[in-house]
Amino acid sequence: MTHSFLKSTALALVVTLAAGAAGAQVNLTMATASPGSMVHVTTHHLARVAGQRGVASLQVADGQTLTNTVLDVAEGRMDISESPMILPFMLSRGMGPYSSVENGAEVASRLRALYPFNAGAFNVYSLTSSGIESWEDLRGHTVFNGPPRGAALTNARQAVTLATGMEDGPDYTGFQANWGQINAMMTDGSVDAFVFPTNHPSDRIILMQAAGDVNIVSVPQDVFESEAFQRIFQVPGNIPIEWNFADFGYDDHVHLLGSEDGILRGMGTAFATVVNAAMDEQLAYDLTSAHIETLDELRASAPQAPSANHGDLDPVRSGFCGNNQLRYHPGAIRAWEDHGYTVPDCARPE
Repeated sequence: MTHSFLKSTALALVVTLAAGAAGAQVNLTMATASPGSMVHVTTHHLARVAGQRGVASLQVADGQTLTNTVLDVAEGRMDISESPMILPFMLSRGMGPYSSVENGAEVASRLRALYPFNAGAFNVYSLTSSGIESWEDLRGHTVFNGPPRGAALTNARQAVTLATGMEDGPDYTGFQANWGQINAMMTDGSVDAFVFPTNHPSDRIILMQAAGDVNIVSVPQDVFESEAFQRIFQVPGNIPIEWNFADFGYDDHVHLLGSEDGILRGMGTAFATVVNAAMDEQLAYDLTSAHIETLDELRASAPQAPSANHGDLDPVRSGFCGNNQLRYHPGAIRAWEDHGYTVPDCARPE
């Protein structure tokens, strides 16, 4: 009887320990942008599916300045961050917001990607009543072009200059504000137009319709295909975007201008979900697998999600390779390949 009791107790202990191990989750910190963007949607999808699968419990911080959180990941203070691909490049060169970081190249080399996506294209958005119908029409107007610091502001200024030759200050008045303020600005008339990246159909454009008809101005095809504009895609983080406007399903109060063939063109913003190179290989594999295996759910999670190119590893469309030194984590590479994808050689760690 004693033998039977001990045997039963031992069996119960094994079952309890196994159950505890199966239910255990790693607690991870993760940073993302403000609600209303595909960056935010992408983050919270991972948090949900990673939790459902018992991979990890993600403590997500919304509305973060990604310039700071990417550095936090590289230096080990945070586990995961969404990252415009321009940021690891700027960090490696000690440029812009990273000019005071010592050994930037070495710090940037600690970053690894799990998966890519895009956060939309830079175009001009204005109320039809403003009379702004082209990029040139921005001249002399007040234009929201991003938060006071970071990649979006730099890229918005570049987009205007490439399309028109105009500069912020001498030719138009750039207005900077944090992303959390933009929804109110879309309808309050505080600026004349907007230049920022977004996927479509965009909640912000739909919100803007509360104040009247909306113009969405494409980069004209001849400008987009020019040698000068194409050179901008050699800068890490900049990718070519060409979308069929009819696919977005906007109503007749949203107008595509600057395009003769119904294609919305612009300079896109490549993103990656980044971790530290020291992240456990199996954990990186499991997180990436959770993303890959639920891509259909992610694409159906928001109207604009299909335009974000989740699951596309093509180096041109994803923003990898070339001058971009960011590489995939070995665990992520194994996950993509186990699911039938080809990871470009130029995006693998050296």
